[in-house]
Amino acid sequence: MIPWVQLAKAPVPGGGEVRLMRRDAEFSIRLGVKELMNSRLSGSEEALAELACARIRDRARPRVLIGGLGMGFTLRAALAALGADARIEVAELIPAVAQWAENEMAEIFAGSLQDPRVRLELTDVAKLIGAAGAAYDAILLDVDNGPEGFTRLANDRLYDARGLAAARAALRPGGVFAVWSSGPDRKFTQRLRDAGFATEEVVTRARGARGGARHVIWIATRPAEAGKGAPPRR
Repeated sequence: MIPWVQLAKAPVPGGGEVRLMRRDAEFSIRLGVKELMNSRLSGSEEALAELACARIRDRARPRVLIGGLGMGFTLRAALAALGADARIEVAELIPAVAQWAENEMAEIFAGSLQDPRVRLELTDVAKLIGAAGAAYDAILLDVDNGPEGFTRLANDRLYDARGLAAARAALRPGGVFAVWSSGPDRKFTQRLRDAGFATEEVVTRARGARGGARHVIWIATRPAEAGKGAPPRR
């Protein structure tokens, strides 16, 4: 069996360390000994973008925020789903992950970060959400293994009542807040509803149509203003 080789490592703000591993053509990003993502398991991360973008693709100049660059699965799926007038911001907290995308994992990213629709921000996604002011048509979060701080404890604020209120305020009416998780969480579903979102849970597979582990995506929609629908494409 071909052994794993460590290509690089980097500290996580607030504590911990992520490592980039490779085995033949397969890549893995790990937090300590736990795998965060694997280049062979892209199905549910792609579904995160596909499900959310399907609900906003008819809007004029849709603006999307993706929390977490990872291996770019969600970014590439969003680019494929949206037109030339879309704007996609990607927030990545760990600068080294962005460097890996341009170097060690360049073959996986296939130039997606150079797409003119994309802007990469090396910052905490919570800061962009808090400063947005009803700016986004969709916010996609894939920064943890579920709705709790896994990569770092400070991420808990993304999923508590205050964080969900901030996400709702950062969306335009009818906008979508989508969250990836490795499994279900009934309490989080209730928090989304308490925050005023119309909420749907979708079960996806790690390998897409090829099966694999079951993951959960929450599609939470901010209700449209009374008497108004989602903004049409002009």
